[in-house]
Amino acid sequence: MITRKRLAAWLGTALLTVATCGALPASASADAPDPQAAPKVELVLDVSGSMSTKDIDGQSRMSAAKQAFDEVLDSTPADTQLGIRTLGANYPGNDRQVGCRDTAQLYPVGPLDRDQAKAAVATLNPTGWTPIGPALLAAAKDLKGGTGSHRIVLITDGEDTCGPTNPCEIARQIAAQGVGMTIDTLGLIPDATTRDQLSCIAEATGGTYTTVQHRQQLTNRVQQLVQRDTDTTVNPVPVQGGPDCADAPTVRPGLYSDRETFSENRWYKVDVDPGQELRAAVSVSDDRAVDPDYGVLLRAVTTHGREIVRDAEAGSGRTDMISAGVRYPKPKAGSGSGSDDGPAPAETVCVEVGNSFAAPPSVKTTPGLPVELSIGLVASPHQASDVASFGLGDGWWLLGLLTLTGFVAGVLWGWLSRWRVAIWRTN
Repeated sequence: MITRKRLAAWLGTALLTVATCGALPASASADAPDPQAAPKVELVLDVSGSMSTKDIDGQSRMSAAKQAFDEVLDSTPADTQLGIRTLGANYPGNDRQVGCRDTAQLYPVGPLDRDQAKAAVATLNPTGWTPIGPALLAAAKDLKGGTGSHRIVLITDGEDTCGPTNPCEIARQIAAQGVGMTIDTLGLIPDATTRDQLSCIAEATGGTYTTVQHRQQLTNRVQQLVQRDTDTTVNPVPVQGGPDCADAPTVRPGLYSDRETFSENRWYKVDVDPGQELRAAVSVSDDRAVDPDYGVLLRAVTTHGREIVRDAEAGSGRTDMISAGVRYPKPKAGSGSGSDDGPAPAETVCVEVGNSFAAPPSVKTTPGLPVELSIGLVASPHQASDVASFGLGDGWWLLGLLTLTGFVAGVLWGWLSRWRVAIWRTN
């Protein structure tokens, strides 16, 4: 269990960069983000009147957002081009037509001057309407140009109050432009309607939705999203798991995203060569209201149904994500068999991901809960038993050396202390 818990945390954040080979046509490469180019991110902040509500850690939603922005700006990577756009920040009146045009760029997308950006955010006060659709269209224009990744992070406490076009449809239009734009959404103390709308916006562009109830949670999530495109890990590749092992898709090392409905199990296949170790981790997010007790299952089985390894973790409703991880080393083929048939074939391992989430009848079950699955293949330990050695493998000798050193040092220190006391008494 110690090994599994350590792996769930370690594997959930570490996985492999996917290398691509071969030349692409000019039209295809124009749509694909260049990993060497500076990523562009625009934070779109709701400054409507409802942001004055005091229900986030005893302070207003606007105050929590300002504090979160200060911390995010301090930690933004130097090579990220970041901008800030507001919605509902300037018009306090009741004219719907005017209020639904109330979106402005507070800080232009480009190299970040932290002091200027903080000063601009500090001037904001909850004011007007919630024109989410117009703000998304304007943000997409702000981010145009360049070959790096483009990401919009929308932070709001309510649904769009303007229409007539649903902002989810606007997100689909942005995605259809083929510019590689991702929209991530965060709902501050959202109701069911707001959650549905923000989930739809994120899903339309391959982004993520997160419910936020605390200031530190807002800070951490925005930091993750801003820094995501500068990490060495790749963005998740969409995949749909099969209903059983026989119909499961074959996945290679990388990071994958899927969706599971409540209490659903999905399967994936991985080919493991002799001398390789399979490392798999999964995270399932509850992006909507769920019952407090839930769990996630991750296990590997053979194609014949024999279980190889499993991990099951339980949650109590205090987090919006739960993770599990497993390892399976396949020993190298025996060198003394005398076979000349070539290298031993790979073993197909079936990976099962399941969850035990449940929700009240009023909660929609579609789309399913977000699933992020990471698959890695690394060199296997010298002996399969190393995996069971609390994850230390050949590091046991170092642990033994440190233990012996500590014991000897303790004995010497005790002897010196007794000698000093004896000398003191004699004198």
